Amino acid sequence: MPDDATPPRPRKFAHGIDVIETHRIADVIRRHGDRFLNRVYTPDEIAHCRGRIPELAVRFAAKEAVMKALGTGIRGVGWKDIEILPNRRGKPLVFLYGRGAKRAEEIELRGLEVSMTHLADLAMASVVGERALTEAEDTPRRGDNALRLIREKGLR
Repeated sequence: MPDDATPPRPRKFAHGIDVIETHRIADVIRRHGDRFLNRVYTPDEIAHCRGRIPELAVRFAAKEAVMKALGTGIRGVGWKDIEILPNRRGKPLVFLYGRGAKRAEEIELRGLEVSMTHLADLAMASVVGERALTEAEDTPRRGDNALRLIREKGLR
């Protein structure tokens, strides 16, 4: 490694999980129709789901799980900054745009994988990736014992 090269930062998992009752998505579509669909889903997601409530609900859960893995919640990333589309075999893939892509770059997120499942009344998604371990992201705002442990043993 050349002398001027910065050593790679330690890495850790980024994980997010979400579950939603499918009737909640059905209800909001019934009330708001295309307005809701176009606010939350990309045109390709809408085309893929073809109005199937379980497919829309599981993508909603997946988007929320991605937001958790990004560490932002729903305030930091827009719904359409995250797109969930299948590959040729049906495996769901995550695509990030705009603020989602910017946030992923900030935390050096890579290898984002999503697993989704749904029943008649529930939809669930889990997302995992790998990100940089940083003081800004991994130090709690409060908690004397936790802060002392970090000072003594370092980030983990």
